[in-house]
Amino acid sequence: VQELAEAAIRTKATFAAIADEAKLPELKDRLAGTGISCGGGRNAIIEAAEMDADWVMAAIVGATGLEPVLKAAERGADIALANKECLVSGGCLLPRVLAKSGGQMLPVDSEHNAIFQVYNFDDPAKISRIILTASGGPFREWSTAEMANVTPAQACAHPNWEMGAKISVDSATMMNKGLELIEAARIFPTPVDQIDVLVHPESVIHSMVEYVDGSTLAQLGSPDMRTPIASALAWPKRIASPSAPLDWAATSKLTFEMPDEARFPALRLAREALVAGGHATCALNAANEVANAAFLKGHLKFLDIAGVADQVLEQTDKNHTAGAETSYSLEDVLAIDGEARHKARECIEKL
Repeated sequence: VQELAEAAIRTKATFAAIADEAKLPELKDRLAGTGISCGGGRNAIIEAAEMDADWVMAAIVGATGLEPVLKAAERGADIALANKECLVSGGCLLPRVLAKSGGQMLPVDSEHNAIFQVYNFDDPAKISRIILTASGGPFREWSTAEMANVTPAQACAHPNWEMGAKISVDSATMMNKGLELIEAARIFPTPVDQIDVLVHPESVIHSMVEYVDGSTLAQLGSPDMRTPIASALAWPKRIASPSAPLDWAATSKLTFEMPDEARFPALRLAREALVAGGHATCALNAANEVANAAFLKGHLKFLDIAGVADQVLEQTDKNHTAGAETSYSLEDVLAIDGEARHKARECIEKL
């Protein structure tokens, strides 16, 4: 509450919303006399999204961010998308709404923003491959046996990026990269089998686009989210940001390796879900969110996070063909999400 109030005052906001309605009285107290109105609960978050802003940063973690983002998209706002779950769970729902309203989607995930900066949307057929880079997370060199007793504190200690607990754990399992693979397939008109993942521990090259003439265009920068945020905020122009430029003399080497899907099966699960289409990507995300939260609370082993997601995918209705999500409504997505969460909790209870 304190940080939200301070941010609202510092940026001269007109409205501040907090999802936990029980915290609203404290927020009101901290904003008293400032002229900033406020609200609490899910409806307040949606109300904020519906307000008249030209540019909206979608940064609520998880599938819970989908409904507010859709509300902003419906009125034609440009959506700076830092919430990959909107595309993983919602499939074509957000792009469909933006196409109707005239809004634009600007990717903010560092990998997708990197691709966006060097991708030729006018002639995508000349692109032979998209390469998403991955740091490999804190356990890149750990064996499966060594990862068996990983603690939440260890999983949250990312070597390059400062992130929240949920995304840090996703990075440690490499589920985050799997979700980004799905997101990339839904942003860029490149076939799924032409989107690859490459482990790059230094996190200097944020992603690459390979063209048919043999050229590979890459976006490089310090591992600082202020760079892609500045890119999305000013697009198609540029603005200054406080991100430190790369120190090329100190950047002594750039290394690359193929991801190990035996030790990190989340990548394989994400690709399988993407190819399956229908309910699969939504179910994968929901199961992962439940398993991730259970691990952070100490109720689940680290290696079982991907195991729970795998079990839920096995139970997901396979009768829905690839591309079926193109006609989904928000209600359809929420129903699939809820069912998968229920299945994930059942799986965890049995472990």
